[in-house]
Amino acid sequence: MITLSVLSVFVPTFLLVSLTPGMCMTLAMVLGMTQGVRRTLWMMAGELVGVGLVAVAAGAGVAALMLRLPELFAVFKWVGGAYLGYLGVMMWRSRGRMAIPETLDAQVTAGRRELAVQGFVTAVANPKGWAFFVALLPPFLAASRPLAGQLAGLVAIILTIEFLALVIYATGGQTLRHLLGRSRNVRLLNRLAGTLMVGVGLWLALG
Repeated sequence: MITLSVLSVFVPTFLLVSLTPGMCMTLAMVLGMTQGVRRTLWMMAGELVGVGLVAVAAGAGVAALMLRLPELFAVFKWVGGAYLGYLGVMMWRSRGRMAIPETLDAQVTAGRRELAVQGFVTAVANPKGWAFFVALLPPFLAASRPLAGQLAGLVAIILTIEFLALVIYATGGQTLRHLLGRSRNVRLLNRLAGTLMVGVGLWLALG
């Protein structure tokens, strides 16, 4: 069981961290802008799986070992960053499946698996995310209590908070799409989304 005193500190801490703009939140906003909130849920599913994996690894002490093997992240970082950058360039040029069509009511064709993989890779390939969980999660685990129950409870809270933050950012992106769409600034919207996506790719690759 997790005590109320632990929750009173844990929940505000991770709520603040999740609401702070970062790679995953920016990605959620971009996809909310170009794909809509409902379809962005697939990216969120992949991202939450990745976050859950990193959080469990951090709580179990595995992340400390992973951080000593930076080459393990290199492939994820560069391939993931390059892919997101490529998508951003295509969106900036109003091309590809991720771009907003000239007619905003046109069917969106981005694949569910593609969106889920984007979220998973962005979450898992971020060394700063691993370091963050290594620093913040263990102090909330009491050595006098069974680890599995505590870790499961805390990870469930983390994923709930993360999901709510992702929805907020995706909703903000969709709102921006509607505002700009009214004035038919689809090209501007694609360029804004593409620029943000390229930024996320660079952030992932060079961070």
